[in-house]
Amino acid sequence: MEIKDRNEFQNIINSDYALVDFYATWCGPCKMLSPIIENIALSRNNIKVAKVDVDKHEDLAKTYGVMSIPTLILFKNGKVVDTKVGFAAEPLLNEWINNHR
Repeated sequence: MEIKDRNEFQNIINSDYALVDFYATWCGPCKMLSPIIENIALSRNNIKVAKVDVDKHEDLAKTYGVMSIPTLILFKNGKVVDTKVGFAAEPLLNEWINNHR
């Protein structure tokens, strides 16, 4: 789900468990990660998944200290649990998510 505004972002991260992908449309590794993020969103019903375009939402990127993309941030009840920067294969991302459950 592509985030449209700060309110929508807050609703997503305030859920029990959320994964947010900070990306840019021009970023090569972000494009490689996109189908993996989509697959995680479709295959896992215990986590909300959202995407934030850093060019459209610079304020959100700045708020969460996103300096490189892609940056994945796990949230639990609105609080940052962990951050992962760069491309990672789906099995590694699923393991990372499971380790923070």
